[in-house]
Amino acid sequence: MSALVVQNTARGGPGRVGAWLGAAGLGLRVLRPYAGEELPSVLGGRPLLVLGGGFLPDDDARAPWLAATRRLVGQALADGTPMLGICLGGQLLAQVAGGTVRAAHGKPEYGSTRIRLRPEALDDPLFSALGGTVPAIERHVDAITRLPADAVWLASSDDCPYQAFRVGSRAWGVQFHPEAEARDISAWDRERLAAQGVDRDRLHARAMADEPAAVAAWSVFTGRFAAVCGT
Repeated sequence: MSALVVQNTARGGPGRVGAWLGAAGLGLRVLRPYAGEELPSVLGGRPLLVLGGGFLPDDDARAPWLAATRRLVGQALADGTPMLGICLGGQLLAQVAGGTVRAAHGKPEYGSTRIRLRPEALDDPLFSALGGTVPAIERHVDAITRLPADAVWLASSDDCPYQAFRVGSRAWGVQFHPEAEARDISAWDRERLAAQGVDRDRLHARAMADEPAAVAAWSVFTGRFAAVCGT
């Protein structure tokens, strides 16, 4: 089985999540619509992974493929097809399912961040037994401001309440980046971070310190998603 992956920017690939999914036996068909690749009109039963990008979920003027992506997300929800949305992908899932997303909302989050799992995560197929607090890399200014009415709220952070949620039994959205590695931060734009009052070297050092715990948690999380895709 292969999952359909929507990659929204040149640098925003599946990263180690892709490697973990492959190790768990789930292949990936990565589509790059920003480079002109066309998205299919139907999922055809394939699991769906929507990655991040610097757009709002309905920013069709700058990213015209998002309309097709929203249709695929709607299909996944209607059919009960497994789906994982990361950052923009999670926001898109929230919006398609009836929630709301706002631009430049709240305090931006950069670098390794403490993700607190809520009691609802205790019996979630992906989040159960990962620990009460797990580090994950963040890089966002936009945020979900209201979850869909029927969503299960799974995790939060100090500055962003809606870090993870589930819609139905097989669709998950996360605001953080389980696919991002600590070393990736060394390539982030130092001046843009400084304009936000953030020091890149400190971000990198903290993420490196948190890396073993992040790998331990998110590799398990990803393997569980692969298992859901196989059922």
